[in-house]
Amino acid sequence: MATVELRFSALPEHVRTARLVAAAVARRAGVDEAVLDEVRLAVGEACTRAVGLHQHVGITAPVTVSLIEEEKQFSIEVGDEAPHTAPGTKPPGAADELEAEEDEMGLAVISGLVDDVEVRAGEDGGLIRMTWPTAPAVLPPL
Repeated sequence: MATVELRFSALPEHVRTARLVAAAVARRAGVDEAVLDEVRLAVGEACTRAVGLHQHVGITAPVTVSLIEEEKQFSIEVGDEAPHTAPGTKPPGAADELEAEEDEMGLAVISGLVDDVEVRAGEDGGLIRMTWPTAPAVLPPL
C-alpha cells in the first residue's frame, strides 16, 4: 500500500495544488482517465470545505490530504481539525445556518461525484474518505 501525504496551510490558494497532486497520483495509481475530472472536483470540494472550517473557527493547523493506493482501489482522505457538533446543539443564528447549508451542499456535491464516500466528524475534527476503483497496470509487450 503506497501513501502520499500532503499537508497545507488552510488557505484557499493551496486547494488548487491539492487538486493537481491528487489527479497526478490517481492517474499513476490506475484510476480511469475518464474519472480524473471527478477526482479533481471532489478533492477540490473537500479541501475547500476543510479550509473554510479551519478559517471559520480560527484554526492554524494544516489541512491534511492522504492519497492511498491499494491493490484494487485508490482512496483520498481529506482531514480537518475543526470541531464538529451535533445539529441543534448551538443556538441557531443566520450566519451559522448559512454555513451549515453551504457545508451540506459541499457534501452533496462530493456524494454526487464519488460513489464510495465516508464522512466522519467529531469534536477533534472531521475526515472525508473518497474511494475509486483502479485498473490493473498493463505492461507493454516485449
